[in-house]
This record gives sequence, C-alpha cells and structure tokens, in this order.
Amino acid sequence: MKNGIESVGLVEADAMKENLIVSDPKVMMGKPVIKGTRITVELILEKLAAGETPEQIIEAHPRLPRESIRAALAFASEALRADVVYPTPHESK
Repeated sequence: MKNGIESVGLVEADAMKENLIVSDPKVMMGKPVIKGTRITVELILEKLAAGETPEQIIEAHPRLPRESIRAALAFASEALRADVVYPTPHESK
C-alpha cells in the first residue's frame, strides 16, 4: 500500500510497467479505478459493452490515458480467473 492507495493488480504486456488500476476505500467506495481519476473499471466495461469505442470513451473522458482501456480489460480478465463459479441460467432439454 502506498499513500493509502492499494494497487489491485494489472496483468499487461511488459511494455506497461506501472499499475494503472488502483483501489482506495476513500475513492468510489473502493471500486477499482484508473489511477488519478474517479473513473471505474466497471464504467469502462459498461461503455465498451454498450458499443462505445475506446476513442469515444477517451473523448468523453479526456483525462483518461489511452492505455487505461486495455488496463481495465486486463484487470477484468484477471479478476475472472479466480476460482469462482458464476452460475448462469440455462434451459434444460
């Protein structure tokens, strides 16, 4: 933990040395955010799922570094690798 901010991880190519995703209980109720912003990983994922392009997201949030979109995706991917089962509804035949 550094300056009260806990790094919550980032799996990214060797080219990206800094963690861009952080979590601080005092910022957005501790949700993972892009470092130096109040923009949550969740918001970025929701916007991408709704069909927005990375360019549109960056245009709407000019302080957002371009690489933060990939960092958010990498963070979500890593979070889903946990040994947790997410049951989904399915039809029995």
